[in-house]
Amino acid sequence: MKKDKVFARKQTTITPFRFNREVADVFDDMLVRSVPFYGESLKQQARMTRRFYRPGTRIYDLGCSHGNMGVLVRDAFEEVPFCMIGVDSSLPMIEKYQKRMISPGERSSIHLVCGRMEDVRLENASVVIINLTLQFLSPGKRDGLVRSVYEGLSPGGILLLTEKTLHPDPGISELELDFYCQFKRENGYSELEISQKREALDKVLIPEPVKTHENRILSTGFSRFSVWLKWFNFTSMLAIK
Repeated sequence: MKKDKVFARKQTTITPFRFNREVADVFDDMLVRSVPFYGESLKQQARMTRRFYRPGTRIYDLGCSHGNMGVLVRDAFEEVPFCMIGVDSSLPMIEKYQKRMISPGERSSIHLVCGRMEDVRLENASVVIINLTLQFLSPGKRDGLVRSVYEGLSPGGILLLTEKTLHPDPGISELELDFYCQFKRENGYSELEISQKREALDKVLIPEPVKTHENRILSTGFSRFSVWLKWFNFTSMLAIK
């Protein structure tokens, strides 16, 4: 695993964060050191995907990056056939994902699309996964995306959503940020790396309160909503149609 040193050097100008080739090359290390319970969250989502999948339907992974979710879903299904569509706007991520699909069988069950998730027409889905991706979409487009997810899901289908969230209470929000920064320090990030990445993500990653996600999801028509994993300002949610 190549170590993340994207923000290790002092930068005179901080450019907005992008999922370019430099980030793709160190993305695994970045995720493990930056996202609490990342592995556990994906493992349980893969299991829920297996439970809610219905033969003849589709699984959509919107913002699939380089395929960590796809690999776990493939393992969870073992020899059971399934159809999964991974969508990501970053070509370096898609290219890295493609290299991980070695056998012809994997190529036939996981199909990759390089494009914006809001432009994809979802059809005949039983599972839709959005991991740490909605937060990068313009807030004005988020209602429309969740609506298209709802319309593309079959009755009984599930949306699995993980996001960096923002507590509405400023004091608690600051507490959550403090503990998150400590998490990153404990994983080897310097104060320079933490501050420069935070500046790069400003106005690129826009978190919302959990209640905003819940209201959006339920008002769209989903019958059930639950937070199944939360660590300070990281929240994994599910919604059932």
